[in-house]
Amino acid sequence: MPQTILTPVHHELIIKKSRFISCVQPMPDRAGAQKIVAGLKAAHPGAAHVCWALLAGGQSAAVDDGEPSGTAGRPMLDVLRHQDLEGVLATVVRYFGGVKLGAGGLVRAYTDSVAQALLGAQKIAIIRQRHLRCDAPYPLEGLIRRELDTAGATLDAVQHADAVSFAFHLPDDKAAALIARLSEAGNGRIHWRAENDDPQADSA
Repeated sequence: MPQTILTPVHHELIIKKSRFISCVQPMPDRAGAQKIVAGLKAAHPGAAHVCWALLAGGQSAAVDDGEPSGTAGRPMLDVLRHQDLEGVLATVVRYFGGVKLGAGGLVRAYTDSVAQALLGAQKIAIIRQRHLRCDAPYPLEGLIRRELDTAGATLDAVQHADAVSFAFHLPDDKAAALIARLSEAGNGRIHWRAENDDPQADSA
């Protein structure tokens, strides 16, 4: 099951006089990651490189920031993938110590920087949520509310018009059973509308 991390974690390595200051933190998208990286560059004007990797679905990225191609961002991203993480940004600020590490040394340095930071990270499972919407006659409102509560669903919105409209979400693996129970209890009077999936982190 994919996981994310709860809070930012920092770590620092000294390798042949170069400082590698790493951080791993939860991050849902590339725009947010770029803001963090810009802030790091402003905070570390004397750094030689600010490399980063983001694992966030279609917005994933691996940036070497001037290091030889494939020696920084890609190894950092590989660490995140190897640990089955999602929605996580890894950054490494490097202060050059005057001794070149070579391509292999750089790959190891950036890999170790992220891996060591992740050792201190608190990980939480990502449980895919299903968002559902339905309309029902007023007499069924109490029944639906009870079933949602029993299933552990989170009620997002309720609207009262000609019928009662519910918008809610719950773990994807519980959705089918809830739909079946409500459809049976409502004798065809509950009408389901379009739904969509959304991954959310949950510590369960």
